[in-house]
Amino acid sequence: MHEVLATLGDLGLVPVVAIERAEDAVELGRALLAGGLPCAEITFRTAAAEQAIRHIASSLPEITLGAGTVLTADQAARAVSAGARFIVSPGFNQKVVGWCLDEGVPVTPGVATPTEIEMALERGLEILKFFPAEAMGGIGALKAIAAPYVGVKFMPTGGVNLDNLAGYLALPSVHCCGGSWLVKADLISGGKFDEITRLTQEAMSIVRRVRA
Repeated sequence: MHEVLATLGDLGLVPVVAIERAEDAVELGRALLAGGLPCAEITFRTAAAEQAIRHIASSLPEITLGAGTVLTADQAARAVSAGARFIVSPGFNQKVVGWCLDEGVPVTPGVATPTEIEMALERGLEILKFFPAEAMGGIGALKAIAAPYVGVKFMPTGGVNLDNLAGYLALPSVHCCGGSWLVKADLISGGKFDEITRLTQEAMSIVRRVRA
């Protein structure tokens, strides 16, 4: 397993960030660090994503930084050039996966069916994003879909929150969880970084309890 993906597994939780203003990125990173979570997935859902990655990578190199909602190989290349160390996509995109494998960049593509899992296995990938987790049936669905694939680990994302985090983390097939509730856009744009730190601490206490 690539060391970056191993780190995400050790942390147990990846904040999924849609940031509107790149100038908020470093303060956000500091808030996550203060909460005990030195990682972030900056999604390409906003125009500020690439510059936000650049700011965090240069100012806070201790953060394991990734790019999410990566839909094209060009976006993957731009994200890595800006400082992203791993790539996450919402689905299994052959071109994105191929670029990442060619460049030696850890990639976690989204899957929701056995067919997609087997497509990923064909490419040698064994850590996959289960998305959208709650809409696809949540913990019960993930438990069922993971059963035939011994050794495959999942990062459930989409609807994961404080109430169901422990249930997901308790599954042997779960590598880590992706969550946006810690880093909601209005908290970032409103400068409520103390609240982000508090929510992060709250979530990490659950991670430690479940994975002790």
